[in-house]
Amino acid sequence: MITDLPPCPVETTLLLIGDKWTVLVLRDLMPGTRRFNELMKSVSGVSQKVLTEKLRKMEDNGLVTREVYPEVPPRVEYTLTDLGRSLAPILDAMETWGYGYKDLVADQIR
Repeated sequence: MITDLPPCPVETTLLLIGDKWTVLVLRDLMPGTRRFNELMKSVSGVSQKVLTEKLRKMEDNGLVTREVYPEVPPRVEYTLTDLGRSLAPILDAMETWGYGYKDLVADQIR
């Protein structure tokens, strides 16, 4: 968990979710638990290394939990914590804004 937080709350939020991959992982975990390979498929363009790094960082920051099942091959699942789920209104606002922007651009093209 990050302990040396900036004084600005917006900067704090950006520190936790301010990159493309983290936001897309949050989006894909909002409906429920996902396995690592499911996230690899749904977060198109991310490498296995980067996804692993982002998930570890999100776990360290208390946004996701990681469950490893003692099977062969090992099964690993990721779930949002309550703290991670509390970001839903932010993602909803981003979705609404994105739709509005896409409509604006489409209107300008016509």
